[in-house]
Amino acid sequence: MITRLKQPPEEPRVGLFGLLGSGNIGNDASMEAVLRYVQTRHPSVVIDVMCSGPERVTEQYGLDAVQMFWFDRHHARLSGPLASCRRIPSRFLDVFRISAWVRRHDAVIVPGAGVLEASLPLRPWDTPYGLFLLSASGKLFRTKVAFVSVGAGVIHKRATRWLSDWAARLAFYRSYRDAGSREVMRRRGLDAADPVFPDLAFSLPLPTGHRRGEGDWSTIGVGIMAYGGSNDDRHRAQEIYSSYLDSMKTIVRWLVDNGRRVRLFIGDTDGPDDAAVQEVLADIRALRPELDDSWVVAERVSTFSEILEAMEPLGAVIATRYHNLVAALMLSKPTIAVGYSPKHGVLMSAMGVAEFRHSVDSLDAEALTEQVLEMESCPERLRQSLLACNAANRELLERQFAELDEVVLGQSTSSRPEETSVPVFARQLGSRWGAFSHAGRRQM
Repeated sequence: MITRLKQPPEEPRVGLFGLLGSGNIGNDASMEAVLRYVQTRHPSVVIDVMCSGPERVTEQYGLDAVQMFWFDRHHARLSGPLASCRRIPSRFLDVFRISAWVRRHDAVIVPGAGVLEASLPLRPWDTPYGLFLLSASGKLFRTKVAFVSVGAGVIHKRATRWLSDWAARLAFYRSYRDAGSREVMRRRGLDAADPVFPDLAFSLPLPTGHRRGEGDWSTIGVGIMAYGGSNDDRHRAQEIYSSYLDSMKTIVRWLVDNGRRVRLFIGDTDGPDDAAVQEVLADIRALRPELDDSWVVAERVSTFSEILEAMEPLGAVIATRYHNLVAALMLSKPTIAVGYSPKHGVLMSAMGVAEFRHSVDSLDAEALTEQVLEMESCPERLRQSLLACNAANRELLERQFAELDEVVLGQSTSSRPEETSVPVFARQLGSRWGAFSHAGRRQM
């Protein structure tokens, strides 16, 4: 093995790596949580980023940032056969680009997100390839690569799974955002002793004047996503999208017909989520022409904190995007998940509201609207349960950051960490995941 003799730098360097700055609000929320942790507890550390949206990261967070893949930086001026011809050789160039970037750092953190899953369309030569190069470079140059509170799932495509598995296997440190993710990776051959902590976004600050889950039940939030199936469903993506959106339109119509105002949310500012929201708005305008436009409004949000602010006054939330759900649950709002992945069920189960989860593949709009009435009849019980879970989440994430202090940003580089002591939360998540996965295989 080639080793690098590092001279102690004047200032430690930490890199952040991933699909950051590309419009996915949840991914950026995870990055914000890690930034907040590092800048608060390690103010002398120099932070920079290799990501999919470097311009946005630099503009919004003031960090030096570079493009993850060379082709993505230049593809706008390439087209047709020229673009296709350059994509493959550019991936060889990325071997040297990514390894050179990793080598300059003492540690590189992959902040949360579902980087080890394929619940949405994913090509092996994109993020899985980049993560593999990251971890392999870290191993080669003795830079600590840490996958922190990441999500994982079953991956059926062989090349995608191989790259994802080896990216995780070669990393110096791994922790998962739920026990379901850890169990999936155990089945894929990785260490079952890796710790489990909540999603990083649960550590972010709540809005000023947070009302501990109280809200106006005359206004309900609905998170809309341009959902077209998983990585295995490309051949029928339009069919899945149309079916899902028809159900969400029906739900919005029911809400306004029963005296509720509706606030629509997205979770990806650069994707087609906004077009899906516009379809829902067009439907309600056409079928309820007498309805004042103020009754159904698309919230203009581009950050996780803006989502929290916009959700704060609401009575309840129905959502599909994972981090729309995280935001609603953080606020202790009665919440219904329209889930497209096991991670939704695991999250809802861990928060003690497993019964309010629906599968997008078998969504029954009538059953969901009945649950809105059920939640409205017992909001205080739900709020108190969520408040307790949120307090536990914040405490556990403090333990996660303390572990990063010691293992990733500390002095020891000789071995990977031993299992962390989070027995109560891990056991609870493990038992809830076991119960959910048994039932979830029938639902999903």
